[in-house]
Amino acid sequence: MKQPSSFLYEQDEQGVATITLNRPERLNALTFEVYRELTDLFAALRDSRDVRCVVITGAGRAFCSGGDVHDIIGELFSRNMEGLLEFTRMTCELVHNIRVLPQPVIASLNGTTAGAGACIALASDIRIASEEAKIAFLFVKVGLSGADMGAAYLLPRVVGLAKATELLYTGDFIGASEAERIGLYNRVVAPADLAQATRDFARRLARGPAFALAKTKEMLNRELNMNLETALESEAQAQAICMQHPDYREAYEAFVNKRDPKFD
Repeated sequence: MKQPSSFLYEQDEQGVATITLNRPERLNALTFEVYRELTDLFAALRDSRDVRCVVITGAGRAFCSGGDVHDIIGELFSRNMEGLLEFTRMTCELVHNIRVLPQPVIASLNGTTAGAGACIALASDIRIASEEAKIAFLFVKVGLSGADMGAAYLLPRVVGLAKATELLYTGDFIGASEAERIGLYNRVVAPADLAQATRDFARRLARGPAFALAKTKEMLNRELNMNLETALESEAQAQAICMQHPDYREAYEAFVNKRDPKFD
């Protein structure tokens, strides 16, 4: 797998890969290069058996402030419709690659999370945030649709239609406590505790049954647009598949022998 040059990437012995957006002087604003490398990295990680959980975070006082005003927004004025679509489709490809990645993705929100940064956090499976991590889907504030990078699809499913409409219509920031209250953040911790809280949760998932977690994520994605009857049949099939995997027997034998399971 090619090592990215526009952000930091490391992997520990427990199978946790950490992506750190690393432009702290620009509040980790995204450039065309960062977008492309993030998109390609999430695609490449699909085939990695060594990576069991992915964490994405930011350096400095922001998680990600969105697209860089000069490197992206200013440059887009020179593009025609075809060129603009090339860019917006690439941003959506990033969200797609995060969602279809079999491994769990944790967004560790260390600070300001805005625009495209908010969409990256939204596309992640779990959001663990610092008390300083305010968030905004601020697209309408710059004359763009609130429907960007899957926000109009994912946000109502996370926080409900009414609250999602408010957030996308106003583009206003909300604080971490409010984001946790509405279910946008899974948990909020003190800034000094964020790294450890994220690490503990990531390693917990990394120790878990990778096949079962991947199947759970797949079904969560697939069932977003199913009726009840289709969902029940799909879950019946998914569970029967998991029952054939060695992890199912390992969990049983570990329970019988009063030991911790060692999943594949």
